[in-house]
Amino acid sequence: MRYIPLMVVTTSHFSPGMDDSRYRLLVEAVTDYAIYMLDLDGVITSWNAGAERYKGYQAREIIGQNFARFYSAEDQRQGIPRRNLDIAAREGRFESEGWRLRKDGTQFWAHVVIAPVREPSGELVGFAKITRDLTERKQAHEALRLSEERFRLLVQGMTDYAIYMLDPQGIVTNWNVGAERIKGYRPEEIIGQHFGRFYTADDRANGEPQRALETALRDGRFEKEGWRLRKDGTRFWASAVIDPIRDDTGQILGFAKVTRDITERLAAQRQLETAREALFQSQKIEAVGRLTGGVAHDFNNLLMAILSSLELMRKRIPDDPKLVALIENAVYGAQRGAALIKRMLAFARRQELQSTAVDVANLVRGMTDLLQRSLGPKIEIETRFPPALRAMQGDANQLELALLNLAVNARDAMPEGGTLTIAAHEDIIAADHPLNLPPGPHICLSVQDEGEGMDEATLVRAMEPFFTTKGAGKGTGLGLSMVHGFTEQSGGRLVLKSKPGAGTTAELWLPAAKAGEKPAEAPAPPRAEAPAKPLTILAVDDDMLVLMNTAATLEDLEHRVFTASSGEEALAILAREPNIDLVITDQAMPQMTGHQLAEAILKTMAPHAADFGLGLRRTPGGGAAKHATAGKAFLAG
Repeated sequence: MRYIPLMVVTTSHFSPGMDDSRYRLLVEAVTDYAIYMLDLDGVITSWNAGAERYKGYQAREIIGQNFARFYSAEDQRQGIPRRNLDIAAREGRFESEGWRLRKDGTQFWAHVVIAPVREPSGELVGFAKITRDLTERKQAHEALRLSEERFRLLVQGMTDYAIYMLDPQGIVTNWNVGAERIKGYRPEEIIGQHFGRFYTADDRANGEPQRALETALRDGRFEKEGWRLRKDGTRFWASAVIDPIRDDTGQILGFAKVTRDITERLAAQRQLETAREALFQSQKIEAVGRLTGGVAHDFNNLLMAILSSLELMRKRIPDDPKLVALIENAVYGAQRGAALIKRMLAFARRQELQSTAVDVANLVRGMTDLLQRSLGPKIEIETRFPPALRAMQGDANQLELALLNLAVNARDAMPEGGTLTIAAHEDIIAADHPLNLPPGPHICLSVQDEGEGMDEATLVRAMEPFFTTKGAGKGTGLGLSMVHGFTEQSGGRLVLKSKPGAGTTAELWLPAAKAGEKPAEAPAPPRAEAPAKPLTILAVDDDMLVLMNTAATLEDLEHRVFTASSGEEALAILAREPNIDLVITDQAMPQMTGHQLAEAILKTMAPHAADFGLGLRRTPGGGAAKHATAGKAFLAG
């Protein structure tokens, strides 16, 4: 940078009317510039007030000394003072900036102009030297330079952020280390290229890069998250900020762009959302489970009352095909309701399981006919069992129900028919197994179809209660939920594997039975018994619908029936009716349960206690048995 001095002193400055005294007064009055004369050898011949102020020497101390003393020792050794005079003599002017010395040895940053002084004939007689102290400006300039250098180093050293500049057209003009790390380009590969190459093809086609620059110009800032591309073509989720850069007049110079890779944060956010959704789903499932467990007993009572009433009606109505069809339809609906309650209880894990050793191969063979009738002629059933398969630990009845549900789902997935494969194998589960099962031997029972399969979104929701892809009226959405609840309650897992067009495989993982434990044998068919003689029976139930249907069913079997809606009322009837042969009571009643009623009866009837037998029999919904044996007895259901 060149600085124009206040004056340049040459012989041409003298006008015909200006004498030496006036010239001397003019020069000596200047205090912001050191102005002094040198002879041909650089010896100082004059000295103004400005020179005294800047250099610290008074005129008597410095006149007659060589001006080289103002230069550093190193400059003097290199002959720089003499060289500067030679340049001025040869080129008519010398101008530069550099460090100079004061009398006290301190340095100041000087702007120096040396001009040759010649006679009118052109003979060189000396030099005029003008010096100005620019130390403060030099310090400010150096501070600015250091600040800019530190800022440059800061930007260049940032590895977590891609920080770079764009020209007004979006061309990359510089590139920091963070940009190289995040985007994969070296500076020489990307500087001079348009920043739009970082966007996906769809974003470029939609004009997203240009829109970002226009938004930054209009609003003063552009900020957005989205997918960006690395050099190798991989994508990352970026947080990008673009700021316009303007000069003092407001003219746009370009843009500053800062990009951060937040792919991990996005993944963590999605995991958090998935965890929240799983928690919400778990809470919803738990709420359904509590609701199911709370209403199942009462709902079963209602269904049993309906079924019992329909059964009695069917015996008494005239042989009218339309009426019979309506009753059959009502019975079918009630039975479906009972099955739905069983599924909900299984889903809620509230049903009682009778866990035994189950021979899976024999169980499947035993229900093959049922499966084939349920699946229809278009479905071929294939079984694959190893010859020596260990027994499975579980509830045989619930396992049959689970297999039937999975088979029906497979049938619905193969509307044009296909093969249903039921297989099993044993596996030893290690502690780090992905299914998170207890370590030890397990049996995997699988049901595989050749159907339509499920996409990922459907597979995720497949075990949700009431979720179904079937049409209206074709499914409750509780089949897989029931199977899931049964396996979880049994200490196992239900695993679904499926892809669109590749069918579905449902795996039931349950613990293997203990070594040496034999599967339970099938119960022998009941022996036919002679019809019982009419009995006098006391029916006790707090649900009036159940009580009325129990009494009607017993009377239909030609028994004499007394009814009571509580334990206290039952005891009162027993006190006045000594000839009662059988007491049938519900177990879950307020104030006095079935067990408490039994104890009270035994205590009250102590003299005749030997005539009574106490038994417990579970009947669907708490209803009564269809027959009773002769003799004094008590039955709590």
